[in-house]
Formats: sequence, C-alpha cells, structure tokens
Amino acid sequence: MFVLFSVMIIVFSILTVTTRKILRAATYLLLVLVSTSGLYFMLNYQFMAAVQLTLYAGGIVVLIIFSILLTSHISQKFEPVGIKKTIFSGLAAIAGAILSIVTILDYQFSANTEAAKEVDMKLIGRSLLSVDYDGYVLPFEVISILLLAAMIAAIIVAKKGGPSNTKTPTYN
Repeated sequence: MFVLFSVMIIVFSILTVTTRKILRAATYLLLVLVSTSGLYFMLNYQFMAAVQLTLYAGGIVVLIIFSILLTSHISQKFEPVGIKKTIFSGLAAIAGAILSIVTILDYQFSANTEAAKEVDMKLIGRSLLSVDYDGYVLPFEVISILLLAAMIAAIIVAKKGGPSNTKTPTYN
C-alpha cells in the first residue's frame, strides 16, 4: 500500500503541474491530497489523516473548483510553458530534491522505546483552543488565511481575461 500511495502521489503531482486544463489540475491535486491522507492512515495517524481529508482535500480543492467553475469556462487551457521556465523549474526541483535528500541522510534517526500514550480528549480540546505554547488557535487562523489566499489566487488564475477597455457609463 505504501508503494501504491507513493506512486499515486508522484504521478498525480506531476500531472497537477503539467496539465494545461485547470479543472484537471484541481482534480489531480485532490487525488494527491487523498493519497497523502492514505499514508497517514497507514501510519495510524487518524487525526492527521482526517485533517488532511477535511481541510486540504475538502477545503482547498473545493474552493479552487468552485472558483474555477464560477469565474471561467471548464475547457479553459493554460498557455504552453516556455523553455526558459521549464529549465528553471527543473533546476528548482532538482535543488529541492538534493536539499531534501541531504537533510534526510544527515539526520540521525533513533528508535523510540516509549510505549504509546493514552489519548486524552480534554487535553486535545484545551490545546486546540489555547493560545499558549502548545496551543493551536494561531495555526488555525493561519490556515484560514491560507484558504482565503487559495480562493483569491484561484479566482485570479481562473479569470479568463484582464479588465475590459470599455468605459463605464456615467449617469448625471
């Protein structure tokens, strides 16, 4: 299952950034996010998988798809990418891969001998509503800004044209 989810993430990630149809790109992104939540389920991180499904797959992709459907035609295509952008994108991807591989290889992983701790729902609830060091109110606010930015970016990308050159009539 790990290999299946990994292959799905890699293939659909590549399809997300290489397709020229905007609705297909959003659909491929949805499949990447769902596959990532599958990896979380395999690791027994049910809470993280649920957050991945509801927040990212459910929230961001639905906002993108609705923004696309409300502001442009479904058949809208992106213009082809030039060779200069392709080369710089490839160099950035290779640099990111090298940085990630070097970081992983340099880190000294150690096995954890502690037994799994019991889940305390009251502690989780207090942490979610706290603004202290272990609180999650600020990250949730940042995520809401991310959702707003994703919706605005999707509307800007999905707009089929710039501002019109026609003058608006003035009424006296």
